[in-house]
Amino acid sequence: MAASPCGTLAKKKRMTDRRQRLAELRAQVAQIDQKYASPPPAERPDAPDFHPTRYIEDWLCGQEVETRLGRHFETEKLYQAHRRHGSADIGALADLPPDLLAALSEGAVSSVPPDDWAFLDTETTGISRNLGACAFLVGVGRITREGFRVRQFFMRDYAEEASLLDSLGRHLAGFRVLITYNGRAFDQPLLESRYRFQRLRLPFARMTHLDLLHGARRLWKLRFDRCRLVDLESQVLGVERQGDLPGALIPYVYFEYLRTRAAARLLPVFHHNATDILTLACLTGIVPQAFQDPARSALRHPAELVGIGRWLRNAGQMEQARALFRRAIDLGLSDALLFRTLWELAALERKLGGREAAERIWADLAAARNPYQAHAVEALAKRGNRRTRPRPEPERRSATMK
Repeated sequence: MAASPCGTLAKKKRMTDRRQRLAELRAQVAQIDQKYASPPPAERPDAPDFHPTRYIEDWLCGQEVETRLGRHFETEKLYQAHRRHGSADIGALADLPPDLLAALSEGAVSSVPPDDWAFLDTETTGISRNLGACAFLVGVGRITREGFRVRQFFMRDYAEEASLLDSLGRHLAGFRVLITYNGRAFDQPLLESRYRFQRLRLPFARMTHLDLLHGARRLWKLRFDRCRLVDLESQVLGVERQGDLPGALIPYVYFEYLRTRAAARLLPVFHHNATDILTLACLTGIVPQAFQDPARSALRHPAELVGIGRWLRNAGQMEQARALFRRAIDLGLSDALLFRTLWELAALERKLGGREAAERIWADLAAARNPYQAHAVEALAKRGNRRTRPRPEPERRSATMK
């Protein structure tokens, strides 16, 4: 059925009215936008010497360093001698004895003064050397009479890595000992791979490397759940960082800097690195001293004494280990650590000829429910069999054999 002419005209009229209404609304919106629109920003004048990679110099006191291989950025921070880092006295670091590291390094560092120690830590773009990770920030701390100085070497772009490594190598040439925290497994191998990649001479060959992580674990793994540097900083030195950047986020912050050149985001990274190195130096004044003279050390926690005692036992110093085990038991240990220490002490007593003392310990362990109860009962039974076993009579020779 065909539409009527009146209906068609009415439909066209309605569409025309809608178009006119939309046009009026667009005109009103355009007037409002023009009324409240802000003026266009002024164009930035051209700067012939403008370099985005220099943004970091506006935020940190440092300088651009030029080497034979290019340029990079360096900054240095002084923690003055009168200051403290938690419970640690920064000024006392300069008075540490030259033979402090001898026992912990097993004689590798016999007599080296503290001003020849270099404390190193890196901030990297990843944790896997196989994926091309590199150290974009390397901090080196040193002990001076004025305080503790931390120099940081920073590459503002990947093209500056060779210059950073060259300057770092020349700086490390003035030290005889390299001290790190897990650096033997991570920092030094990573840096060595980057030196080889850039075809540069390795700076670590003439230095004795002391990884403090191993000594810290021996000393504190029985007392604390974790022995990360930041954990020991809090639990041993009493330092609570405010607004610290987690280490897992540091690579992402650097990648963001490379993309945006927003150097202000890197300030927590520099602070994190410098604080780690200062904490490493303060712990170096505590950990080696416990191994140097355990009997006179300031350690009072029984779990720490057990850790040192085990190290002495493994080193063959049985008498000192036995004394520390006894002292730790007298001070009081948790049940799990107490039973294990008693079992280890009984073994030491037996080796040193104290059989009666070992039997008393086995009797105590056999009388209470613990993981070593069955072993103690077995040890007592074996000891009893040896006492009651009849000795074989000597054979009598016959007259014909004389």
